[in-house]
Amino acid sequence: MRVLATAFALLMALSQSAAQTGETQPVVEEPTFSTDVRVVNVVATVKDRSGRLVSTLGKEDFILSEDGVRQEIRYFAHQTDLPLTIGLLIDTSGSQQALIPDERRAGSHFFRSVLRPEKDLAFLMSFDRNVELLQDYTSSQRLLERGLDELQVEVPTGGFHPNPTGNKKQTSTALHDALYLAADELFRNQVGRKAVVVISDGFDVGSKVKLKAAIEAAQRSDVVVYTIQYIDRQFTRGSQVFYHGSATGTLKKMATETGGSFFTVSRNMRLATIFQQIEDEMRSQYSIGYSPEEESGQTGFRKITLKSPRKDVRIQARAGYYPDAI
Repeated sequence: MRVLATAFALLMALSQSAAQTGETQPVVEEPTFSTDVRVVNVVATVKDRSGRLVSTLGKEDFILSEDGVRQEIRYFAHQTDLPLTIGLLIDTSGSQQALIPDERRAGSHFFRSVLRPEKDLAFLMSFDRNVELLQDYTSSQRLLERGLDELQVEVPTGGFHPNPTGNKKQTSTALHDALYLAADELFRNQVGRKAVVVISDGFDVGSKVKLKAAIEAAQRSDVVVYTIQYIDRQFTRGSQVFYHGSATGTLKKMATETGGSFFTVSRNMRLATIFQQIEDEMRSQYSIGYSPEEESGQTGFRKITLKSPRKDVRIQARAGYYPDAI
């Protein structure tokens, strides 16, 4: 296991590094543009009013704007068969201890189902007080399952989260750091479709970066984030912890700002079912490309709005992009 981050200085160094390791993404032929033309790619998921996926739309069914100015869609395709790189990030703080066996089983099935040999790649990370890479990019089911077998709670918890007394029996959850490092260190130099699935209760305690920075890293690396809130209700009753809107809001924001989806595990929605829904979404997406107009002096985040003239559909897409990341 490789510890990815334990201190703020390391996080900042990683954010400035463009060096990447691991296997390269398989190559697929795609429409090309002149090297003088910048192309922004927007991955979109479309659902009807009942939440069913819609995969039959054409280019004319989308209206795309950047900072309120309508853009010409130059590249349009369904993403059903393009190569995929995917990361699975699993919370291993004390509050998740009883859930890990289910996460192992569902994660193994998900990798077997979604990864196509010689075409797709995946990696596995865990996070508690540290962020650890359990398996680097691979298409090997055997290696990914070995990584899943290494999932374990770092410290037995005598409480829920650290308090000012510095009780060492309590644990931290570096949720923001995990997303930041996955996006910045593992995804930035990858090409093609990129997605990350995060399983957590949603509480962050002890991260060195803020939520905004973690989401920005995902947006800069063009990563779609799917978040799954998984709560051990027996643990929360035993520790007198009550889940409030901030935990759910964190996971929702990670997903909506990057064009992904948020899910909650419940009696009626098991983890394996959620993984299947995520796979279905990734296999039913649209890839929409446009070339933004250059505006001298304009820097920072540019907002993307993707709508449809049809009133019976809802579109999920990332909120925007950073010009210097193209």
